[in-house]
Amino acid sequence: MVRPPLTPQERLRGERLGLTLRQARGERSIVEVAAAAGMSAETLRKIETGRIATPAFFTIAALADVLGVSLDHLSGHLSGHLSDRFAGRVTPAVPG
Repeated sequence: MVRPPLTPQERLRGERLGLTLRQARGERSIVEVAAAAGMSAETLRKIETGRIATPAFFTIAALADVLGVSLDHLSGHLSGHLSDRFAGRVTPAVPG
């Protein structure tokens, strides 16, 4: 099965995710964090550089747990700002 190419927005989101995870990793080694999250260092390296722009949810959840960051925090960085959903506000439905 061939995967469709990523859109520019998906690539940008992958780069933002990678940067956010890299910053959260700080001075910890890529090998240490990857092992603690149950993945190879090469996989983590690809995520951090945006080469894997759409990693599986459970991969990101494992990394968030190891790095001590919330999924809400990661989501806010991916969109560039916190959405109403993550800010705890309810957006009224627009009649269509």
